[in-house]
Amino acid sequence: MIRLLSSFLLLVVLSFGFGAFRPRPAVLGAVKTRSGPVSGGKNKVGDVAYYKGIPFAAPPVGELRWKAPQPVKPWVKVRECLQYGPSPIQAAPAPFSMWSAEFLIPAAPISEDCLYLNVWTGANATTERRAVLVWIYGGGFTSGGSGVPIYDGEALAQKGIVFVSLNYRVGPFGFLAHPELTKESANHASGNYGLLDQLAALRWVQQNIAAFGGDPTNVTIAGQSAGSMSVNCLVASPLAKGLFTKAIAESGAGFSRPYPTLAQAEQEGVRYGQELKVPTLAELRQLPAAAFVQKMPSLRGPITDGYVLPASIPELFAAGNANPVTLLTGWNENEGLLAGPLKNAADFRQQAEQQYGAQASTFLRFFPATNDAEAETSQQNLGRDVIFGVPNYTWANVQSQTLHRPVYVYRFARKVPATGQYVKYGAFHTGEVPYAYHNLRFVDRPWEPGDEKLADTMTAYWVNFARTGNPNGAGLPKWPAYQTTDKQVMVLDLNPATQFLPDQASLDFLATQAGKK
Repeated sequence: MIRLLSSFLLLVVLSFGFGAFRPRPAVLGAVKTRSGPVSGGKNKVGDVAYYKGIPFAAPPVGELRWKAPQPVKPWVKVRECLQYGPSPIQAAPAPFSMWSAEFLIPAAPISEDCLYLNVWTGANATTERRAVLVWIYGGGFTSGGSGVPIYDGEALAQKGIVFVSLNYRVGPFGFLAHPELTKESANHASGNYGLLDQLAALRWVQQNIAAFGGDPTNVTIAGQSAGSMSVNCLVASPLAKGLFTKAIAESGAGFSRPYPTLAQAEQEGVRYGQELKVPTLAELRQLPAAAFVQKMPSLRGPITDGYVLPASIPELFAAGNANPVTLLTGWNENEGLLAGPLKNAADFRQQAEQQYGAQASTFLRFFPATNDAEAETSQQNLGRDVIFGVPNYTWANVQSQTLHRPVYVYRFARKVPATGQYVKYGAFHTGEVPYAYHNLRFVDRPWEPGDEKLADTMTAYWVNFARTGNPNGAGLPKWPAYQTTDKQVMVLDLNPATQFLPDQASLDFLATQAGKK
């Protein structure tokens, strides 16, 4: 009887493979970082370990407010990292426009003490060398945080990527320049503290990610909106040399609207202090954080400071000084942000004539306004193209034609399913993120089977790109590299397909006009 049972078991093993009886290997437990050991948690299935709220720099508070991130104080005992660190100081999150709560940070905690990052990994040993993707959030450089539900990294970790998300300072805490700050800086610059935070997190990745099964030589930086603009700045910055090899930039770059110079930003910093009735740097450092949230400076975001950004974005790329990367970039069909207040048809035509002069007729051919409804559509398309289309289109052209580096361009065109007040928005700004990172489950929308399929496809593209620099793979629609000679882009809709960039002529027109300013 025993012999028969043994024979039966052997037959089953031979039929189904030894893997059928092999338990799922345990993912990593406690991990030693250079600052100290950390422990995390596991997802329900048990195939992904997560480590949330790992400090990568000292709390930027007190005298460290408006200083480059400083080294974190080491620890000896295992640090439990199960919860996101605080989001950076900003206004309390509240749904607005096209963004429901799933696109916003948690209500708490929010703090100046915010320099934390998160890691998801499916690695079973520190000797593995999995591709790494580092996510940088958007929010107009005044809001956002890594704890937003749609930025969860579990799904990509299940597909073999080590996923990292980071926090960086926003608003005046991240981007305030001031003559006194410049004077006290050894680098004779001030203002780009949020970018310096991102650089510090990327250096942390280089130093520590191998302990999580990641490959520090195969790092992709990715971001959307202000996160995409951050990616653009990091690719341009000499301080980021050697920190990554690939970049994903979703709806945002710094090519068409120049960032303020250090002098301009310093002047704004002085005005801002005067408005707060605390003109000196010492007094500004003593103000409670809430005072800054109640009144924001007019200038925000990156600065051409001579240090992080030694010159303007176009100049750095034109001179060939940008870091060499393979690029995946694009923008959405209905970003939903306007370039200015909505106007009726007559006022829109009048503005076109004032702004474009002899070229007004050409402009109105691309953005017609024979009636108010048509004028509204044109203004929506103009906002999409001016704010996102032209910058990312220009980057793609520079990447291909000037730098001769591979680039893959997409247009996200899926009208995101919705109910209630969100029905009026189509393929809106940020709408592609839950698809690309396979996080539809975190968004309360009436998803259809086609949405799940699109998410599978987009995630596969993103994962393949992070691994190899090429989004293509078995079973996926072919996505050719973008060339300025044919300008083929991948249109990401329910049936993804490549086509010639449909609005190339209007983008060329706008890019040419922007270059004249």
